Amino acid sequence: MEKRATMVDVAELAGVSQATVSLVLNGVPNARVSKATRRRVIEAAESLSYRRGKAHPVPEGRKRVIGLMLDEVSTTPFAAQFIEGARDEAALQEVTVAMFCTRSEPALEQAAIDLLVSQKAIGVIYASLMTRQVSVPDAFSELPLVLLNCYERKLRYPSVVPGDIVGGYTATQALLRAGHRRIAHMAGERFVEAAVDREKGFRQAMSEWNVPVDDDLVVQAGWTIRAGRESALKLMSHPHPPTAIFCFNDRMAMGCYEAAQRLGLAVPGDISIVGFDNEDLAANMDPPLSTMVLPHDEMARWAVAELLDGYNGADQDERQQKVKIECEFLERSSIGQVKAAD
Repeated sequence: MEKRATMVDVAELAGVSQATVSLVLNGVPNARVSKATRRRVIEAAESLSYRRGKAHPVPEGRKRVIGLMLDEVSTTPFAAQFIEGARDEAALQEVTVAMFCTRSEPALEQAAIDLLVSQKAIGVIYASLMTRQVSVPDAFSELPLVLLNCYERKLRYPSVVPGDIVGGYTATQALLRAGHRRIAHMAGERFVEAAVDREKGFRQAMSEWNVPVDDDLVVQAGWTIRAGRESALKLMSHPHPPTAIFCFNDRMAMGCYEAAQRLGLAVPGDISIVGFDNEDLAANMDPPLSTMVLPHDEMARWAVAELLDGYNGADQDERQQKVKIECEFLERSSIGQVKAAD
């Protein structure tokens, strides 16, 4: 069977990110995409015969329902992106998404599985709000399964996660391109896989630019606004302070803004700051925060398409894979050119 063009293929041909392709092809209103870029994406999609909807036929003998299981819905603002992405992609096939919040409790998971099996659902998307390795319960073998924002070590099921290493690299590179060499990294907690990966990306970028990392400027700061503020005050009071800070997330970046204001420093005049996650607050900060976009909507869409493709003769070995979708960089106004050499 001929390989169907993917959104990744369109992005590569058009020379843009997958997130930009998603915005254009889904007709997202108020998307900040130039006319030239929009035209390039559409032309690339047409040349590859890329299309949504009809490319994923719904299997016969199955109710037009997909189960989406989330471990939590309230600990981060990202649950809505998973739900909306899966819902929108499924709706193109006239499929409904049934959402279950199980908190990873076996009894709740089993109850959801029993219901979906009895209804002859198409399959299940098993999602985690925190990118992590999981052990999928045996009960999930009763239906086709795709893992969203999580993965198994054995790779028994198709899975999709964000490209946090490349994201950390891209964020750091934006600061390096602005002339910064004394760059601090405000890292997340070590038990968080995304925190480890984003720090790896930071160190890779510094290494490739032949800029030594000062480990005094790499601090584990948790993830809250308060933690960001307290860590930033220490960094900015260093005898040889950084000219730029790459933060694990946007909340810590907001704390950096508060620390800079307390010390009478201007962003980006005195200190440049980059966040990660593109929470709603990022665009409304003063100045608007440069940050990385987590591709949760695109990941959820991929999960739905992969689940449907599993009924369409796809090779099982090809499907048992861990896919990473890149994070798009949004440059706003929090990065300035470095004033002088460090």
